[in-house]
Amino acid sequence: MRFAKEDTPTSQAPVECYFHADRELAYVLVDGRLGPQVTCEGIRLIGRVPSQLAQEMEAHALKYDTGLRFSPTGDLFCDGFQLEIGAQRAGDNVVSWFLFFVAGDDHSVTRDAAPEAVWHRW
Repeated sequence: MRFAKEDTPTSQAPVECYFHADRELAYVLVDGRLGPQVTCEGIRLIGRVPSQLAQEMEAHALKYDTGLRFSPTGDLFCDGFQLEIGAQRAGDNVVSWFLFFVAGDDHSVTRDAAPEAVWHRW
């Protein structure tokens, strides 16, 4: 399911939702250039310079004594955040995008189970 304003000039939607076969929400992908601003634990996530975002994530982890994780692409984020971070070009700049997932007690809901289209849209 894609969410975009009618006047969005691109074929990409700012927000895309993916569901399990039973119609439960599994993933929400927020575009770094077009997506709405999203915060987690007071950290602004979308459209950020990755190095600045990593500094805030690290400061949060130290302040609240949580672990840090690295995505397969080397991006840093706080342990316990149910999300995957990525970076995409925005002209001559690079900005952050996020894939949020609803895992609950189901540990099969991970980055590796996300739809293939998520990783090839940029």
